[in-house]
Amino acid sequence: MARPRVVVLNGVGSVGKSSAAKALQHVARDPFLHVSMDGFLEMLPPRMFGHPDGYIFETKYEAGKPIVVIHSGHVMAQLISGMRHAIKAMVEQGNNVVVDDVMMSRREADEYRRLLSPFDVRLVGLFAPLAVLERREEERGDRVLGLARWQYDRVHRGVTYDLEIDTTAATPTEVAQAICGAFDL
Repeated sequence: MARPRVVVLNGVGSVGKSSAAKALQHVARDPFLHVSMDGFLEMLPPRMFGHPDGYIFETKYEAGKPIVVIHSGHVMAQLISGMRHAIKAMVEQGNNVVVDDVMMSRREADEYRRLLSPFDVRLVGLFAPLAVLERREEERGDRVLGLARWQYDRVHRGVTYDLEIDTTAATPTEVAQAICGAFDL
């Protein structure tokens, strides 16, 4: 039996991670479970939003545009670590998994590689220019404006990917097909 496979999609909010993960579920040969960081964030008690132990959004302005700084505390750190360990548990049971995450450091990518080292794990960086991300952020209507601007220079810093994809003009299906082609999924 083949080793379970894990594809970790990393990128700035509104780059298309969730859409690509859902498309990958349709185009991959084998079934993949979709694990979304947003789904784990929804597990937090509402009182942790705006609390220093959870996470706080602080809006500042840079060149007249909003930039939303994220401050997170120990409850948030435990949640994210728990998410990664839950992914490991799912893969240990033989499940293939596609993850959409917003990693803020190389340390987080290293944690994925360490936790999932017995398996076939691939890190995929999804990219788009800041202007495209900000336009998508605004068009979605469900995002805090300025998150993309703050995340933009942080999310990919120091992370080595197995594949990088520009989502500017690619459809989610095209992104998923590129991932499947690169890793024979």
